[in-house]
Amino acid sequence: MVPDVSTGSDTRGLIVYLFGPGRRDEHTDPHIVAAWDMAGAPDPGRDPAATYSLLAKRLDHHVDLRTRELGGKKPPQHVWHCSVRTAPGDRYLTDAEWAEVARRIVHATGIAPEGDEKACRWIAVRHADDHIHIMATTVRADGRRPRTHRDGQRAQAECRKTEAEFGLRRLKSGDLTAPRTPTGAERAKAERQGQTVTARQWLREQAYAVAAAVRNEADYFTVLQSLGIKVKTRLGPETGDVIGYSLAAPGDTNAAGEPVWYGGSKLAPDLSINRLRERLPDQEVADHPRYVADPADSWRHTTTAIHAARTVLDSGDDAAAQGHLGAFGDALYNIASATTGPHRAELQAAAMAFNRARRSAIRADHQAATALRKAAKELAYASGEPGGLAIALLFATAHLARAAAKWHEQRGHEQQAAAAEEAFRHLQAGYQQAATPVLADLTRRAPRAATARRFEQDVREALPNHADRILADPTWTALTTTLARAETASHNPRRLLAEVGTQRELDSAEHPAEVLNWRITAQPNRRTQAARSRSTISGTSHMSATPHPPATPVAMRPEERSRHR
Repeated sequence: MVPDVSTGSDTRGLIVYLFGPGRRDEHTDPHIVAAWDMAGAPDPGRDPAATYSLLAKRLDHHVDLRTRELGGKKPPQHVWHCSVRTAPGDRYLTDAEWAEVARRIVHATGIAPEGDEKACRWIAVRHADDHIHIMATTVRADGRRPRTHRDGQRAQAECRKTEAEFGLRRLKSGDLTAPRTPTGAERAKAERQGQTVTARQWLREQAYAVAAAVRNEADYFTVLQSLGIKVKTRLGPETGDVIGYSLAAPGDTNAAGEPVWYGGSKLAPDLSINRLRERLPDQEVADHPRYVADPADSWRHTTTAIHAARTVLDSGDDAAAQGHLGAFGDALYNIASATTGPHRAELQAAAMAFNRARRSAIRADHQAATALRKAAKELAYASGEPGGLAIALLFATAHLARAAAKWHEQRGHEQQAAAAEEAFRHLQAGYQQAATPVLADLTRRAPRAATARRFEQDVREALPNHADRILADPTWTALTTTLARAETASHNPRRLLAEVGTQRELDSAEHPAEVLNWRITAQPNRRTQAARSRSTISGTSHMSATPHPPATPVAMRPEERSRHR
């Protein structure tokens, strides 16, 4: 059961909508199911003598009194509106049950506490099977305004109780950090235009993807405009600095042909200009994502940073953990944009799903997650997907998403936990698509039996407590190939196994050999490192002082710049 609270100042206008046919003739049998006084509330849906004006006058009775006291000026935003909708698949509720729901909501939100004879006047209108609209005028009989602080949260809490008592689907509680859901009008407009998402949703995803890839605030607006998105900034009157911004999707106009603007914070709380600046501080050239000689390094750096983020979630520093979850959300967008395989769709879905898990009421320490965010931005400028190393990164992201779900669950963040779990399922599916053929190829390329026996002895020496499970794992043969490659890259297999085996997840892993395989894959090639180090030292005196020019983020490929249809 989902409540949606809003306020306004047009009593009659809302009444006309509630009792009218709807924007698409979707309203059927509009009528009052509950009111402050059923005998005193004219019902235009059932009583031919009742009119919209008569009902508005009865509702506004105390507002009019208060208006005279204020010298003819109406109190601001004096119309309170709350729609309450059952979840898809819920049973049909009778008028009597909806009346009970309405009385509970107005009591819980402070509009009309039970037994309060001076409470606000209100009505509950039903014009569809699955929802009602509660409307109230927020001036009490004693002239005071009701105490409606945190009314949205109180309505939500009451709905959770009602779901349990009425046998309805139990939904997840929120914490006011969720983005605004599209309105019915926005959804209808998208349907008319043949689009699968509303303009608000499309803009939100574009804004997240761009913020994940760019280096600073200026680049953010520049790249958005390059996608055909209209950008309007709001400047401070004294300083001339940007204090807010709005976006409009290409071709999205109102009846007058003007762009439909959405403020950053109206797209999502962490897309406001202030929240963006916390994640996109102006950086010097030296702090930009570094030029990477080996494209594989971008994937390796991000994998290392994600492993570090997993440790932060267990550190007890909630602000730092929340900062890492925000950076992880950015990383998912860049990983998806840098991926070229058929599993890319799952990674894009994971990035979108994780958006709800990237923020909570806990204020994030974004500085704590600088390493992860910088490493992830390298992927936006990377060229090529380095096979097994990219899969090792997917493996790490799936584990971090599952850890994020548990972290949120432990703190009572129900919606965020569910979103992180959904992202995990997409990442797991993407990983399976990408990893299955690679593991099969590693198995086919297994070294000879004598080498495999030597690696078996290395496992028993380095990881005696896990050896039996590792050797019994179906992916053990694939691991022997990876160990052989690591040995060729100048790693000592036994020492390497001991090093990567001390990291988390091995105890609880269903396939410990698979875990070790991707951890070892993510290790740098020591021979390549040594050669690069010698080259860097010998070439230092010949380096140009001109910084490497920024590349177009991979996330912003031209073929992805049109709206989803």
